[in-house]
Amino acid sequence: MFHRLLVQKDVPIETRDGGTVCANVFRPDDQGQFPVIITLGPYPKDIHFSQWNPAAWRHLPDQNEHMHWETVDPEWWVPQGYAVVRCDTRGTGKSPGRPRLLSRAEAEDFYDCVEWAGTRRWSNGKVAVMGVSYFAMNAWRVAALRPPHLAAIVPWEGAVDLYRDANRHGGIFSSGFMRMWGSHTRRYQTDGGASDPAPLPPETLTELFARNHPDLSAIEVPLLSAGNWGGAGLHLRGNVEGYVGAGSAHKFLQVHVGDHVAPFYSLEGRLVQRRFLEQFLRGVDTGITREPPIRLAIRREHDTYRWRYENEWPIARTRWTVEYLDATGPALSTDRPGESHAVSFEAERGAGLVSVRFATPPLEREIEVTGPIKLKLWVSSTSDDADLFAVVRNLRPDGSEVTYSGPQPGGDSRVAVAYGWLRLSHRKLDPERSTGYRPYHTHDEIQKVHPGEVVPVEIEILPTSAIFEPGHRLVIEVGAKDDPRSFFQHDDPRDRIERGTVTVHTGGTFDSHVLLPIIPPPG
Repeated sequence: MFHRLLVQKDVPIETRDGGTVCANVFRPDDQGQFPVIITLGPYPKDIHFSQWNPAAWRHLPDQNEHMHWETVDPEWWVPQGYAVVRCDTRGTGKSPGRPRLLSRAEAEDFYDCVEWAGTRRWSNGKVAVMGVSYFAMNAWRVAALRPPHLAAIVPWEGAVDLYRDANRHGGIFSSGFMRMWGSHTRRYQTDGGASDPAPLPPETLTELFARNHPDLSAIEVPLLSAGNWGGAGLHLRGNVEGYVGAGSAHKFLQVHVGDHVAPFYSLEGRLVQRRFLEQFLRGVDTGITREPPIRLAIRREHDTYRWRYENEWPIARTRWTVEYLDATGPALSTDRPGESHAVSFEAERGAGLVSVRFATPPLEREIEVTGPIKLKLWVSSTSDDADLFAVVRNLRPDGSEVTYSGPQPGGDSRVAVAYGWLRLSHRKLDPERSTGYRPYHTHDEIQKVHPGEVVPVEIEILPTSAIFEPGHRLVIEVGAKDDPRSFFQHDDPRDRIERGTVTVHTGGTFDSHVLLPIIPPPG
């Protein structure tokens, strides 16, 4: 049975402190009770998708008058028996007050909106939060507060940790995206942008942690976490960390390919979402609970991939393989160099040699790299600090690079295999949360170095999946600036460490190496 669409605009929802959140409600124009999909965020509910992001709009598979940036399409969901509630967070759109973006206060407002939706006469009492990016980030936050009527969440390409996933990668300010996002969002704040959502974030984690860091272990509802291999600066790490850390008995992880918009709105994406929601909002046995919980797109050249199911993360059959850095090549080798050597690059803005590449010999056979990557370096600087940028690349026999779909809509955005970042003075590790394959930095202490002092650092290179074909070379690039293709640039002169010469030390007592997650072939 398909339902006609009923639209109710500017519906007020009262919050616990006497405030008001304004919502648009899209629901079946029929008698009955229906599951609810809800979002709350700073992109005003009445701003059409085409107005918010015209470039992305042109690439949508379906278009209609009720579509809105990064939220579900009510003209697809309502006919199938779902209600959709789209809320303006306070201080944006038609909700009065001052913005409280990604704070506990905003999460509490969202809690109240979930409870409102779950108790309407047209609701079946089961509410899901499902949306992209900001709306996904809010899904993690409200789920950790456990509203009674929240039945499931689908955080699609959404960060968890505001510091590590979004604002300060490895301690370095992700200024390019944050400036763009902040200026765009401020235009629609009812306080005229006086509450700046994108100031220079704090140097350490303390303030951001206190403002809001969701307790993933408190999340109990079923969840489908969907990340994007190509969205390493914002739309990957949190989805993996959220899946691993959530306390939910029923939790699923998908990591897909494609730009930031198309997978969510594609028919394939909608059917994956619907299958999950039918299971946990309607009680339909879709078979999802009898399948492996992880679904990964295994990337090849020419934007081809295949889906594969896995039972755990990281994959249990991973062959953790050490490749040692050798400065004499520079090269990568499974044999640890016996003698110490060093290779340097410049950190000054505008310098010529700003990175160094360590490459394997041409591969004799195909290899698959799927999982998190750890890069250990021994480094020194002629300054007291340095910003380190690590890139994993896949080079063809002719030296050209295999690249993959990035976050920008339209297919023109390209990325390398994987990325990692670390400010040298943020190298302090949390021994409780670090693992053999994933360093976890505390970001609670600035540890400067003496010029010329050689110190060990471990860099978290974000999870990836890629096939390297025979004859190709796997390259680890270490440098002082971003891959120019990356959408997430770190270029704020107030923040960047752009001085001195950085040296990587290898061999002998300096066990600089990369730990790769090699997945063995079947059989």
